[in-house]
Amino acid sequence: MANLREISRRMSSISSTMQVTRTMEMISTARIRKALDRAEQAAPYKDAITNMLANVATAGFDDKQPLLERHLEEKNVLFIVIASDRGLAGGFNILLQRAVEREMGSLRTRGISSSVITCGRKPTEYFTYRKVEPAMSFVGISSEPTMDEADRIASYIMDGYVSRKIDRVMLLYWHAKNRVDQVQVIEQLLPISREQLMMPNKPRTPKALTEVEHELYSDYRFEPSATEVLGYLMPAYLRTVIYHALLDSAAAEHAARRRAMQSATDNAKEVLETLGRRYNRERQGAITTELNEIIGGASALEDN
Repeated sequence: MANLREISRRMSSISSTMQVTRTMEMISTARIRKALDRAEQAAPYKDAITNMLANVATAGFDDKQPLLERHLEEKNVLFIVIASDRGLAGGFNILLQRAVEREMGSLRTRGISSSVITCGRKPTEYFTYRKVEPAMSFVGISSEPTMDEADRIASYIMDGYVSRKIDRVMLLYWHAKNRVDQVQVIEQLLPISREQLMMPNKPRTPKALTEVEHELYSDYRFEPSATEVLGYLMPAYLRTVIYHALLDSAAAEHAARRRAMQSATDNAKEVLETLGRRYNRERQGAITTELNEIIGGASALEDN
């Protein structure tokens, strides 16, 4: 009977856990649509400014401008990690964090320093625990990112790049393809290449960059020059790209959590079924033993 009570306690505990995971799955399912809508609503502006930059870049791309110039020597690399404030989302946080940590270790072996900007409580705690103090950190708004967050990040990286305190800026986040699938994106923000400026589609994966079609827009006339216009547009472009990445990551977070909680719920069901069969076998065995004891006792009384 002791074994039956233990199995019953385990089944009760797993049932309670399954209720929690099912509830979290339902909440994430409800929030995915809203998050995807926000990302989709921001996409037209992002595509418009990227198309505008593509037009200008074909007419006057000048890699001597402060935000377009490649630094001859790479001394410091900045990583922008966009993850989440909460866990229970599978590998959503840890895969990005480990990717950055590996890259920082690789840079360290080559004598290149690195720093990180964290968006989300999880990456902030991850790097702080490993004695890597973030240059900037944003917590509590991973599900509802704001333009102010993007403005502050963009201002920081632009000031650092122009002053040559930062030589390269990498952006890492999860792109929400749909309600189910997410794609890890590692994008170089600065220095930005002509191919990147000419690519409005998201996300900018290495494979996609090789498929950029080079078009000439000779019919456009720019006043002032295309080079100066490009310099004016770059800050707005960077803010827009970062903000859209924050929105995209928020949608991917809900999708990843929904999938993780669905998997946890399904696993809990399987464990409950296994424990239910085991409970029935143990109970049947206990009943059989008691019957044998009763029959044996009755037989002994008849013999006497």
